[in-house]
Amino acid sequence: MKLNYKELGSGQPLLILHGLMGMLDNWQGPAKHYSKHFRTFIIDARNHGHSEHSDEFSYESMTSDLLEFVEDHHLEAVHLMGHSMGGKTAMKFSQNYPEYVSKLIVADISPRQYEVHHQMILAGLNAIDFEKVKSRGEVDEILKGYIPDQGTRQFLMKSMYWKSKNQLALRFNLSAIMKNIEIIGDGIHDRICEVESLFIRGAKSNYVREKDLAEIAIGFPNSTIATIEGAGHWLHAEKPKEYVEKTLSFLLS
Repeated sequence: MKLNYKELGSGQPLLILHGLMGMLDNWQGPAKHYSKHFRTFIIDARNHGHSEHSDEFSYESMTSDLLEFVEDHHLEAVHLMGHSMGGKTAMKFSQNYPEYVSKLIVADISPRQYEVHHQMILAGLNAIDFEKVKSRGEVDEILKGYIPDQGTRQFLMKSMYWKSKNQLALRFNLSAIMKNIEIIGDGIHDRICEVESLFIRGAKSNYVREKDLAEIAIGFPNSTIATIEGAGHWLHAEKPKEYVEKTLSFLLS
């Protein structure tokens, strides 16, 4: 599948992969900083943003899409950065195609299997009747009954757009996500990856726990761990300065 993307800067390529129900727009701020040093690509995954929709939605398909992207753009020795779902895609790609990857950054996710934990988010999104709602405010009120956290609601609503003059819609493929949500929690253990890697986590997030560190060290023996204090799962949005500083230090070393 041909993926939608935005390209900034010049130099060694850096590819940035967003998380579940996100899109490349979420990474435009950090990408501007990276583009001072690298040819930076921020990419919409399949079923997200402006990339094509498909019933097929798995790490195998997303890794295949990424390989196609790298080959289409004749890229070599890429730096690869992924957050959450994008981090798992980046891990799988690096395990299977290490010859393409110079350095790997995985943001707030580990290789382990995750239990499905998006039930209330999906229930809230399914409660929206896009034939009836007429404003973003109405959508927010509906979501509030399922998702108390304002930051999460704002994140989801970034993928909302006016499909026509009077109808809102979601840019991500909610149907495909619903059907494949358990697959998105899959563990990534294809093979040992020797690529130099940085696993960066938010101190307030529970996505990368202390007991996950041993699993990371086994699967990615050439890896280091960094923690951003005061940040949760969306660490690049909550602590953008610290995130960019730590990741740039790793990429430029």
